[in-house]
Amino acid sequence: MTALPQTPLDRWLPKLVLCLRQYSWRIFSSDVIAGVTVGLVALPLAMAFGIASGVTPQAGIYTAVIAGFLISALGGSRTQIGGPTGAFVVIVAGIVARFGLSGLLMVTMMAGALLVLMGVTGLGAAVKFIPRPVTIGFTNGIAALIASTQIRDFLGLKTAAVPSDFIGRVRVLLSHLSTVDIRTLLVGGGSLAIILLWPSITRRIPGSIVALLAGTSAVLILQLPVDTIGSKFGGIPVGLPSIHPPAFRPDLILVLLPSALTVALLAAVESLLSAVVADGMSGDKHNSNVELIAQGLANLATPLVGGIPATGAIARTATNIRSGARTPVAGMVHALTLVAILLVAAPLARFIPLATLAAVLFVVAYNMGEWREIGTILKLSRADKAVWAATFALTVLADLTVAVEVGMALAALLYIYRVSQTTTVATVTPEYIEDGRAHILQDKEVPPYVTILRIHGPFLFGTTDKLAEETADLQKFASVVILRVRNMTAIDATGLHALTVFSDRLRKTGRTLLLCGARQQPAAILEQAEFVRHIGEENILLHVQSALNRAREVYANFDETRWELAGTGTRGDSRVPR
Repeated sequence: MTALPQTPLDRWLPKLVLCLRQYSWRIFSSDVIAGVTVGLVALPLAMAFGIASGVTPQAGIYTAVIAGFLISALGGSRTQIGGPTGAFVVIVAGIVARFGLSGLLMVTMMAGALLVLMGVTGLGAAVKFIPRPVTIGFTNGIAALIASTQIRDFLGLKTAAVPSDFIGRVRVLLSHLSTVDIRTLLVGGGSLAIILLWPSITRRIPGSIVALLAGTSAVLILQLPVDTIGSKFGGIPVGLPSIHPPAFRPDLILVLLPSALTVALLAAVESLLSAVVADGMSGDKHNSNVELIAQGLANLATPLVGGIPATGAIARTATNIRSGARTPVAGMVHALTLVAILLVAAPLARFIPLATLAAVLFVVAYNMGEWREIGTILKLSRADKAVWAATFALTVLADLTVAVEVGMALAALLYIYRVSQTTTVATVTPEYIEDGRAHILQDKEVPPYVTILRIHGPFLFGTTDKLAEETADLQKFASVVILRVRNMTAIDATGLHALTVFSDRLRKTGRTLLLCGARQQPAAILEQAEFVRHIGEENILLHVQSALNRAREVYANFDETRWELAGTGTRGDSRVPR
C-alpha cells in the first residue's frame, strides 16, 4: 500500500480513514487473518491482566474489546493493537485496594481526558523527556511485582488474602510454601513449558492458546480440584456487557489525580513506544497526536463497561504485523473476535485454571522486564545507575507513582549537571588551532560512497528522537556513514541506546557506521558501555580525516559482485550488499 499525498486535514484524521482510500479485498483478507490470530492471543492475556489487576477476568476482556476497537478505528498507527497491558497491573491493583472499583473507573476516565488533552495540544511529545534509566527501572519493577502476584496461583498455596506491599507479600508466600498443591503446580508448570517450547514447533498457533486449551482440557477430563475462573469468579457472563456510567465523586478528584497522571503517562509512553515498534516492522510512520487522542477516547469509554486502563500492546502489535496485518481493520477484527468468543465460548471459560493464567503472566513479566538492559545500565556512570536503582526500588517497595516522580526528579538534576559540564572556557592557542585542522570539513573531499551525519550539542534524553527523524529513510544514505560527534558535548543512557539502535539499523541494510571526534565525556561513556566493541574499535576514529581514510579502506574491501543499487532517488553511491 503506497502512501498518498497528505493534506493539512490529514494530520488529524485516523489512519483507518487514510488506509481505506486504497483498500482492497486482498488487503481485507490479510487483515482478517491477522485480526483473528491476535484476537486469540489477546484472550488469555486479557483475562490474566484483569485478574492480576484485582478485578474480574471479564473486565480484562471487555477492555480488550472496547479499547482494541476504538484505538484501531481512531488511532494514528496502521497496525497498533490496543488493550490492557502489564504496565498497568500494579497501579490498578493498588487503586482498587485503596479506593475500590469506583475509584479505578474514575482514574481511568481522568487519564483518558489527560491523554486527549496531550494529543490535541501536542503535549504527547513530552513523553520523550523520560530518560532510559527511569523507563528501565520502573519496567523492571513492574515485571518483578507482576511475577510476585502470580506465585500463589501458580503453586496453589493455601493462604488468606495476600498483602499488597511487596515485602509483606513475599513474607506470606514464604511462610506458606509448605501448602504447595502438587496438582496445581503440575498444571502451571506444564502450561509454562508449553508456552516456552511451543514456538520451536510452530509459530502459527500462539503458545499461550495451546497452553490455555491444554490446561482447561486437563481440568475437565481429569476433574482436577484446582482453582479455576469458575471457582473464584463464577465464570464469565455470556454476551456483551451492559453500559453503566461510573459514579463520579468530585471529592476524590485531587486525591486520584496523581494516579491518573501516572496512568496517562504510562499509557502515552507505552502506546507511542509500541507505535514506533510497529513503524519499524511495517515501514509506516504513525501520527503521535492522533494516536494519543484515540488512546484517551478508549480510556474514557472502557469504564462505561467496567473496564480497566488500556494502551498500545507491543507484543500483540508485533504478532498482528507478523500475521500479515496491513491496516487498522486488523485491530478491529481482533476486537470482534473477542466478541465472538464472549457470545459462543464464554461458558467454557469457567474451567480455565488460574495456574495456567499465572504461567501466561510469568512469561509476560519476563518479556516486558527488559532484563538485558540492566547490564548496559550497570556499565554507565554512577549517576545513571543511581537513577535506575532508585526507580526500581521505589517501584517494588513503595509505589509506581512515587517511583516515576522521584526518578524524573533525579533525572532532571542529572540533566542539569551534565549540561553544566559541557561548558568550557579555554585560551585559544596555536596548538589548539593546529589540532582542529583534522576536524574541519571545508578542505576535505567527501567521496560519493560516504554520508556524513553530525550531532551538535548534548545528546541526552529528550533530544534523541532527532537522530531517528533524520535517519528515517536509510535509502538516502551511502554505503559508509560517518557520524561526526566533534560537537556532541555530552551523552547519557538514552543517547547511547539511540546510537546502538542506529548502528543496528545500518548493519541490517549492509551499511557501515564510523564514529569520529568524540570528546572526553562521550568517549568515556561509549568505552564504558562497550559501544566501541559493538561497532568495532577500528570504526572509532579521532577526527573526520581519519574517518574518511577508514571509509576508503572499508569501501575498497567490499566485494563488488555482491552489491546492487539500493533504490532510485538516492544520494551518492548507496550500494548495499545483497
